Amino acid sequence: MKRDEQPGGPAATGEAPRAETPAGSPAETPAGSPVESLAEAAALLRRLHVPGDPLVLPNAWDAASARAVVEAGFPVVATGSAAVAPVLGYEDGEGTPAAEMMAAIGRIARAVPVPVTADVERGYGLDPAELAERLLAAGAVGCNLEDSDPRTGELVPPERQAEFLARVRDAAGPRLVINARVDTYIGGDGSRAAAVDRARRYLDAGADCVYPIGAHGEQEIELLVAEIGAPVNVLFRPGTPPAARLAELGVARISFGHGLHQAVQAHTRLLLQAVAAGRDPYAPGYSAPGYSAPGYSA
Repeated sequence: MKRDEQPGGPAATGEAPRAETPAGSPAETPAGSPVESLAEAAALLRRLHVPGDPLVLPNAWDAASARAVVEAGFPVVATGSAAVAPVLGYEDGEGTPAAEMMAAIGRIARAVPVPVTADVERGYGLDPAELAERLLAAGAVGCNLEDSDPRTGELVPPERQAEFLARVRDAAGPRLVINARVDTYIGGDGSRAAAVDRARRYLDAGADCVYPIGAHGEQEIELLVAEIGAPVNVLFRPGTPPAARLAELGVARISFGHGLHQAVQAHTRLLLQAVAAGRDPYAPGYSAPGYSAPGYSA
């Protein structure tokens, strides 16, 4: 469910900020009023993680898609590395140089008047303190950090990942909302016990929310939420229960990963096939309902 109104705050307007706002400068709330510090913007993001009233994040991949997210009424913009990487010309799995990923995050943060949370895989090899510093300098107030090595796919020992998260928390203080991804369903034994164990370790290390990516099925999600006892993020993919049902299960955050970017790319290919075949790509059946081709003046 997208939010029409912030807890303790006004409704979102979707207004875009001035393009010249530098990365790391004071953010703005969805209503366009200034947020005086990154800590305040992070606090706003943190408050939106409400079990039973989940924050919905249709992940963006560039400034244009981020603005579209805000225009649709969502109070936060989240990036997805698997969408941002190909836009920048790289493979997901930390194929993107850290500097280029941070620059992309900065462009998105400058483009929208809402908190931005960034998927930074496992930190691109950066020291935790430097990672936190560079995220904040880019204007992000949240981050996803996963517990498998993107280059090998192997799970990082949970104690090592907990130490990594603790060091990020120590460096950032309250200015970053940490969403700790738990990869046991996609790269481990798939057991709930393993996911819960890692989730609790990461929460103890300072994470605000945990993300057992790959968990599916209503019963499994409900039991995870109950056993973890803290905000839980679920990936929305085909076959996932509707957002309203996830709310009933106690989920606090719903992400779309790179699914929307994949859908946009598939539609782009359809339009290009129409052009290649000499057909009108703006004709019904190709373009989105209500879309009209732009007019041009000589």
